[in-house]
Amino acid sequence: MAQRISVQMTVSLPPELYDLAMKVARKEFRSKSDLVREALRNYITKRERFASLRERVAEGLKKRGVRTMKDIEDMVDEVRE
Repeated sequence: MAQRISVQMTVSLPPELYDLAMKVARKEFRSKSDLVREALRNYITKRERFASLRERVAEGLKKRGVRTMKDIEDMVDEVRE
C-alpha cells in the first residue's frame, strides 16, 4: 500500500478572509491548498526567527546587566544625556 505524502485538515475562515484568499489564489493561478501551505510555512518561519532574535537580545541584555524595564529606561536616559 502506498504511503500518504500529505494529510488533510479542515480550516474555518471568516467569509471576508476566504474571499481575499480566493482572489489571491485565482490571480496567482494557485490552489487553495498551495496558498495555505505557503502561509503556514511563512508564519512558522517568522515565529522561529523572532524566537531566535528574542533569545539573542535577551542574552545580550543579560551580559550588560539589564534585568528590568527600569534598567532599559536608565540606559536610554544615559544615551539621551
